[in-house]
Amino acid sequence: MPKIGWLIVVLVALVLILSYFLNRKKRRPVANLFKSFARVFSHLSAIDVLVALGGLVVGLVIGVLLIYPISFLPFKNASLPLIVTVVCGALGLVVFMWRKEDIVTIFTGIPRLKPSRGGGNSDKILDTSAIVDGRIADICKTGFVEGNLLVPRFVLRELQQVADSQDPLKRNRGRRGLDILNRMRKEKKVNVKIVDRDFPEIRDVDAKLIKLAKVLEAKVITNDFNLNKIAELEGVEVLNINDLSNALKPYVLPGEELRIQIIREGKEENQGVGYLDDGTMVVVEDGRRYINTTIDTVVTSVLQTPAGRMIFAKLKSSSNRS
Repeated sequence: MPKIGWLIVVLVALVLILSYFLNRKKRRPVANLFKSFARVFSHLSAIDVLVALGGLVVGLVIGVLLIYPISFLPFKNASLPLIVTVVCGALGLVVFMWRKEDIVTIFTGIPRLKPSRGGGNSDKILDTSAIVDGRIADICKTGFVEGNLLVPRFVLRELQQVADSQDPLKRNRGRRGLDILNRMRKEKKVNVKIVDRDFPEIRDVDAKLIKLAKVLEAKVITNDFNLNKIAELEGVEVLNINDLSNALKPYVLPGEELRIQIIREGKEENQGVGYLDDGTMVVVEDGRRYINTTIDTVVTSVLQTPAGRMIFAKLKSSSNRS
């Protein structure tokens, strides 16, 4: 057979082996192998393709290196070097895909994470807003969150910068986030891991989060409305705590009392604005004159939006008079 014929046979054989191995979980019969080949590559991640090609190249190189000692064998067979090369290429591909996690760890430095109890990849990456919000710690305590919770090192640095801010409000939020993270690491129901992988070429923290989520094939837990939209455009699955809150009854109901510190004036006349520990905005009617003062208020209404929750309240004294 001409050399070009052998080359075609080798390529077809390797393509069939690659298609079968990458599609092994579906246990398709050989009759459907060609039909499923196109679908396999349409669903493969970039990591799967790179690892498969890397294994194929390494195997072919080893096969070529073995051709020279094979030439010293007493019997001569023109097809033997080609067979050895094909077998080595196939073995390299299979071994690399079999040990994909270890290969990725070696070349990227990302530690191999223990699979979650529920099976599959249910790792979730926390961003700064979700940590500072604090509700994620309470959700984890209930056992509703499965898998590993990953905190990138660059998110931890951002939290530390916020905690060191000159602005008292930002400083309190940053310290609150660090305290919540420490509390979550002590929680037995959740497995919190610090991931050292960084992307120095990317400056924006949100862009780094999306990149890391793609590399690890993980979900992102966030409260950031803009990050939520960008991640969806990039094809990264997002778990928004505010969306979860929308599905639940708000913990503050009209008629309940809140003790709140008025931080600044509101948009409307005589309004004052304060914040709860989780960052929820509280708009107080006639609260402008109480800026920098802690007062008792009564909730009048709660507005829930995709961007978060807003509470409207009035002074407790005026409520009593009415």
